[in-house]
Amino acid sequence: MDRRSLLTFTAAAGAGATLPAAAQAAASQPAPRRGGPVTTRDGARLFVRDWGDGPTVLFLSGWALTSEMWAYQAAPLNDAGLRTVAYDRRGHGKSDDPGRGYDFDTLADDLDAVIEQLGLRDVVLVAHSMSGGEATRYLTRHGRKGRVRKLLFLAPALPCLTAKADNPYGAPAEVYEAVRRQYLTDFPGWVDDNTEPFVTPQTSQAMRGWLKDMMLQTSMRAVVDCNRALTAADFRAELRSLKIPSLIIHGDKDASAPLEATGRQVAALVPGTALKVYEGAPHGLFVTHIDRLNADIEAFAKG
Repeated sequence: MDRRSLLTFTAAAGAGATLPAAAQAAASQPAPRRGGPVTTRDGARLFVRDWGDGPTVLFLSGWALTSEMWAYQAAPLNDAGLRTVAYDRRGHGKSDDPGRGYDFDTLADDLDAVIEQLGLRDVVLVAHSMSGGEATRYLTRHGRKGRVRKLLFLAPALPCLTAKADNPYGAPAEVYEAVRRQYLTDFPGWVDDNTEPFVTPQTSQAMRGWLKDMMLQTSMRAVVDCNRALTAADFRAELRSLKIPSLIIHGDKDASAPLEATGRQVAALVPGTALKVYEGAPHGLFVTHIDRLNADIEAFAKG
């Protein structure tokens, strides 16, 4: 129990003698827990960063990235009066690696566990890349609970990445399978080769190295299975069903999730959503366009 919780508990106990029985019972209930770990339905423990007070912004990390990716958003927005929460997906960073559960249903249930166990309400979700699918599946699977009030898709790798008769924007499934074979042969080499288009020419070598190191904290099981789930998914019907205010922010130089095939398609599907296009921004715009992105997140969260 932290110091704040201890003081709250002590004060409630001292006042209990003068409270009606119902009020005493309510006062004796523990406050929602801060921080982690959060335990999922199948027993995996998820590492959580939970900073500050105020309206809650819950950050969901991109494929093969950890909660640390949000360092340049979480700290400034925390200082601006927002509670900022982020967690490592199973198999990523400091979370448990159970070797299973990398499908979107399980990942959405993991998100539900974070929201429920931390007692979060009126949440603004900020979801980068793959995690736009986790956020969408959470809303279609658990959204009736009413815990999330807004959703910001950041460079979403949605709605459907595999080519189909009615989806000219996707790539053939065998293309993705070939890429996964590269992961299983030399994932550090693949990360190194693909860092350049993820950022901008002005991005420092130190920042590039930080991103690479973060990705290499992800287990190979999670790398492959999350990618397989992402490239096989079709979120078009689910996106049409979303009913909360949403915003899409996407760069027009995104090589990982090209704007025309992803962000613009999501904007056409989600009712009433807005699309903001950052000129010259790549997939890693959370480190290349920090000030602009933070201002947009803050305005969206406080609006």
